[in-house]
Amino acid sequence: MLTIRSLVVLGLLWATADASPQNRKKGGNNRAKTAQQQAAAIPQGVSQATDGSMILDTTVNINNLPIRFRISGPAAGFTAESGVPGGAAAAGTPGTMGLNVLLHGDGGQSFFDFPNQAVQNNLMGVAVLAPNKNLFWGGGSGLQRTDGVAHAQAVSDLVTKVLPGVAAFNASDVSFTGVSGGSLLLSGFFVPVAAADAAAIAKTRIHFQSTQQELTSLQPAIPKALAAYEKLAAGAGLDAAAIGALQTVDNSPDGGHCAFDGKDFVSGVQLMADSFSAIMQQGGNGQLAGKNVLNPVVGNEQLSFKAGNRRSMATALRV
Repeated sequence: MLTIRSLVVLGLLWATADASPQNRKKGGNNRAKTAQQQAAAIPQGVSQATDGSMILDTTVNINNLPIRFRISGPAAGFTAESGVPGGAAAAGTPGTMGLNVLLHGDGGQSFFDFPNQAVQNNLMGVAVLAPNKNLFWGGGSGLQRTDGVAHAQAVSDLVTKVLPGVAAFNASDVSFTGVSGGSLLLSGFFVPVAAADAAAIAKTRIHFQSTQQELTSLQPAIPKALAAYEKLAAGAGLDAAAIGALQTVDNSPDGGHCAFDGKDFVSGVQLMADSFSAIMQQGGNGQLAGKNVLNPVVGNEQLSFKAGNRRSMATALRV
């Protein structure tokens, strides 16, 4: 059984969010290649993370979908069957470390950046690549994420059925981070199923993070998502104070889509990954670039934005 401890939604999307085709740079051999083909050219295998722990990058078949994933952590936490040097855990053996699973934005950049690769507050990092030619979580195009149900099930099966054979982790301490298009899969498909019952939603910690100059197409969708999740919590019997403690929101960074540092998509997502413990874990000070972002959703549903832009939320995979 999958227990979701917490959820971070970055560059929030909802079921009616815009997902325009990628604005990929033209030129060279990449012109005729899909994002998935470009990604396939990047080697898999075992490497070292920024904090000295190990990274396993591999692909498995789940429900007839090729699911490529990266998982990082201490060598001893991997199973002997994983192929990671030093892996000693027995397959299926629970461990003491939890997981922080990241779903990238359209185009896959955050999968290869792997911003959550360093172990943080006893959480192993995991990144999962969308099984779609455009590397869109949920597949489809435009407003229609036609493969959302199948992709969400594949992510669930990866965590519950595949990863226990790769590493020893605590299945009761699994967090998810969704970036841009990845947040659409989490908020629109994954969580409504995985945390649909009252007991689950009443325990799931959720933070919604946006920016002042969020995409024009997403600005009206964010309040709708906040209200929807607030309603789920209220339906689970939580009062306003309890909901506000579990569900928080912020859009104070003065940047564009996912530029949470006010500068850039990639560095902004990295800042959020580095700030995960401060924002999401009990006792954290809620600091993001020197500001407390733990504003309760209750009373803050109608966020104020500056003028956004109309560009695609997709980021090209830089190889």
